Amino acid sequence: MNSFYNDFSSWIRTKFPFRVQKISIDAGFSCPNRDGRIGSGGCIYCDNRTFNPAYCDRQKSVSAQLEEGKAFFSRKYPDMKYLAYFQAFTNTYAPLNELMTIYEEALRVEDVVGLVIGTRPDCISDALLDRLAELNKRTFVLIEYGIESVNNQTLTRINRGHDFACCREAVEKTHARGILCGGHVILGLPGEDAAESIRQAPIISSLPLDILKIHQMQIIRGTQLAFEYLRQPFHVYSVEEYIRLVAAYLSRLRPTLVLERFVSQSPADLLIAPKWGLKNYEFTNLLHRYLKEKNIRQGAMLKN
Repeated sequence: MNSFYNDFSSWIRTKFPFRVQKISIDAGFSCPNRDGRIGSGGCIYCDNRTFNPAYCDRQKSVSAQLEEGKAFFSRKYPDMKYLAYFQAFTNTYAPLNELMTIYEEALRVEDVVGLVIGTRPDCISDALLDRLAELNKRTFVLIEYGIESVNNQTLTRINRGHDFACCREAVEKTHARGILCGGHVILGLPGEDAAESIRQAPIISSLPLDILKIHQMQIIRGTQLAFEYLRQPFHVYSVEEYIRLVAAYLSRLRPTLVLERFVSQSPADLLIAPKWGLKNYEFTNLLHRYLKEKNIRQGAMLKN
């Protein structure tokens, strides 16, 4: 743990005796708010091209994507081990036996030592959690839920297709089975100002999450949100504003919650706003400097 917050890189070193790297996989899944089951169009801000690396291609098998990912990373770290990261779309959105076949395929790839499964809280079942709990006895398993907001009006506005109660239930059921549980939230969603984000922090902190990812709202070319933004621009955070918000937010999170990241970096040709021109590590350095200057620590506001 660094001196400001409980960071992911320190935490993951306590789980493995070697260096590990996530390899993103696109296993060909869709989402229920895309295919018409509960809606269409998907979340208004979403474009999976913003985080899929070049080797992540749904036309290739899970094994092939992992082997290409290994080749990409092994040049720098020959002794690396890997986590198969099912990242694109909703990675529990298929029949149970099909899902387990896909997960087991990933685990058969040499040097893959665990799974990270990104999904929606309305696409998890008791039966799948029971199977993953069994898998968790022999390998590393982490389920990441897209929470995005605790505000039900916002969730409706962004076309999530579920409410916050659904998120809470999924996280609690996952935790109850002893499976590591991550969450993802976005700061700056339409209709949410800094005060609203800060209000939500203790609620997120109250969930039995192990890990939290925090991202800034980004306007991605071709999304529904981009059409709305270009028609009638709305406020997006500057770097300075966002750093102040993240600092206030993490000061209201319990110190035991692991913080994995604070920003997302979309390809320049897809990003409309905000255009900060910073790499992720550059933003983190600026945040650390601000936290040091203001003497802000994770969970500090919970003591008041």
